[in-house]
Amino acid sequence: MENIIGRKSEIEELTSLYHSKKAEFIAVYGRRRVGKTYLIKELFRDKMAFYHTGMSPIDSAGDNLLLDQLKSFHNSLLRYGMEGEKQPETWLDAFFLLEKLLEDKDDGSRQVVFIDELPWMDTPRSGFLSAFEHFWNGWGSGRNNLMLIVCGSAASWIENNLINNHGGLYDRLTYEIKISPFNLQECEEFFKAANIKLSRYDIVQAYMAVGGIPYYLGFFRKGMSLGQNIDQLFFAKTAKLKREFERLFASLFPKPANYRKIISLLATRHKGFTRNEITKATGIPKGGGLSKMLAALEASDFISRYVPFGVSKRNEHYKLTDNFCLFHEKFLVGNEITDADFWEKNQNAQKLSAWKGVAFEEVCLTHIQQIKKALEIGAITSRESAWSIKGDKENDGTQIDLLIDRDDSIVNLCEMKFLKDKFTITKSYDEKLRSRTQMLIDRLPKRATVHLTLITTYGLKYNEYSGQIQKLLTLDSLFTE
Repeated sequence: MENIIGRKSEIEELTSLYHSKKAEFIAVYGRRRVGKTYLIKELFRDKMAFYHTGMSPIDSAGDNLLLDQLKSFHNSLLRYGMEGEKQPETWLDAFFLLEKLLEDKDDGSRQVVFIDELPWMDTPRSGFLSAFEHFWNGWGSGRNNLMLIVCGSAASWIENNLINNHGGLYDRLTYEIKISPFNLQECEEFFKAANIKLSRYDIVQAYMAVGGIPYYLGFFRKGMSLGQNIDQLFFAKTAKLKREFERLFASLFPKPANYRKIISLLATRHKGFTRNEITKATGIPKGGGLSKMLAALEASDFISRYVPFGVSKRNEHYKLTDNFCLFHEKFLVGNEITDADFWEKNQNAQKLSAWKGVAFEEVCLTHIQQIKKALEIGAITSRESAWSIKGDKENDGTQIDLLIDRDDSIVNLCEMKFLKDKFTITKSYDEKLRSRTQMLIDRLPKRATVHLTLITTYGLKYNEYSGQIQKLLTLDSLFTE
């Protein structure tokens, strides 16, 4: 357990469930590569009565997915001590053999059964789900020493078939845990554990490229600069993550083309798109599965849904929030970069600087709780969103990427700047800030107050224009729990 980075609340929850003295059926889910399997295996390494992981459909060598899955399950049964039983021909037979194995091994102590990538086992016309329902309802739920943990990267399958099941597994889960990507503090802890020396400035840039995904962070190498690491991940001839996007979507979705089409569209606009706009741009009809696709992408933490400030709740926007996908769409799609040292050579290039500015805003948006804590408003209910408005003249509008609308009648208008040094407010930028602030004030209730808030890397250089900043946060504010 000492090898697990972060995950404190999840460890507490799972440990408590282990000692509950009753049958537990727990679903653990989240984005692929986020560390679900590692957490369970590390926490219960010496306590497993049975462990199995479903075969990825794209990795199956034959045409009979059901046969491959049953053969793999049979091999796991053999590995955990089953003897003298032939390979099952149906999932009903397979789970009966699991019951028999666990009964033979039962000495009264807690039996942890971990079935990983459960959604992959539910192949078409296999009867898997009904057999699994029978296993739990007819046998597992009555055994007080059984702790059944199921896991899956196809988060929408977990939500639809287990959490929100209206059939035989209705209300049968005893607990659910969603594993989220690391925050910046956990990324820093991860790098320290691997003895990788990166400044917080560079850790934020690493987060811009791969997010808080432990699997991707695990490819970083000590003794290399940030630029060298980015190059060996994405641009070198044998780059570790150059083909990851295709593999990722192929493993999660049976027909990934439309999912990728949605991702590509959302990557083009920072504030996101409405459902109608997505339909119009992609050609995917609302009645043609768009809702399920958006729900699946949201469940897997690729996209997020929000209502922009000042608009109707019916005007929901969907935006791409997965850092890895954002990086892929920006630099690997339609950009045949052949320079293996591309990132190292272009550290100060304008195209990278512009991207870092936008990417830093996304990093801030994924650390709202840390921002609220630094603002000392963690206990105040608030709504966070973007806001845009068209001005009276052409090009006279404004776009604000983060407003924190608080129940204490204060609205934090947040400006986010990623720089190598302290930020300087110039006369022209001061005028821009005052204009933005006034446009917001004009649309707020009379009782509301606007606090101009600056989130930047190393703070603010004080001059005659800096006085209007009410709150100043630096990188360090983002590196908290």
